[in-house]
Amino acid sequence: MDTSGKEKEAMQLMAEADKKVKSSGSFLGGMFGGSHHKVEDACEMYARAANMFKMAKNWTAAGNAFCQGARLHMQLQNKLDSATSFVDAGNAYKKADPQEAINCINAAIDIYTDMGRFTIAAKHHITIAEVYESELVDIEKAIAHYEQAADYYKGEESNSAQLEQYPKAIEIYEQVATNTMDNPLLKYNAKEYFFKASLCHFIVDELNAKLAIEKYEDMFPAFADSRECKLLKKLLDAHEEQNCEAFTEAVKEFDSISRLDQWLTTMLLRIKKTIQGDAGDLK
Repeated sequence: MDTSGKEKEAMQLMAEADKKVKSSGSFLGGMFGGSHHKVEDACEMYARAANMFKMAKNWTAAGNAFCQGARLHMQLQNKLDSATSFVDAGNAYKKADPQEAINCINAAIDIYTDMGRFTIAAKHHITIAEVYESELVDIEKAIAHYEQAADYYKGEESNSAQLEQYPKAIEIYEQVATNTMDNPLLKYNAKEYFFKASLCHFIVDELNAKLAIEKYEDMFPAFADSRECKLLKKLLDAHEEQNCEAFTEAVKEFDSISRLDQWLTTMLLRIKKTIQGDAGDLK
């Protein structure tokens, strides 16, 4: 494939887009309301140019073109389009300039968090963490982004679990657990996410919870030895025997060493309510 032809075409498109942006700022353009359309056309041209640069494997030029489009979308108040273009820019720069990739993805994260789209922001924090880990070999910064992702997932998905969107919560807890368990410095946090995923499974179906716990033990042997895993097994036994006292006792014993937060308390109460003759508390 003739990549130089594509690059040439892309450069022409960039020049045309630049012209449109300049003319949209003129007095007459503003007066007759045509400037908005010109800027929209320019956005489209930058995106087309970026894709041509990608085909020519000129990653820096592709990243730059996507960035130009992202900034224009922002001027037009097209926040989602702007965020998407910043992510495209980041993905292009990843192949040539990891630091610039991070800057672009961070710009997208700012837009998503501003819009309250924390799950998407979390996903992009994981992307940044991976760039720091594999490209820039800055483990401390990688961990900061993994933890930010986990916090967003935890905040967002604790809410979706409370709203009873359990399958969604399970998927996200498993994703964060898997991302953290392979990192020597974050391993410790993985058991917490496997624990939360197991509790969500438990609410949906007891057998599912049993199978999930076995799967997590295989994936992450340290989980098998954790207090969280031991508690889950006691709760499963109590549930199978429909034994409220044993369930409450196991929770109390766990709580005496690791205080239960509001989320865990809510989840455990919901599970306990499925036992016959339950009084509805954990005392």
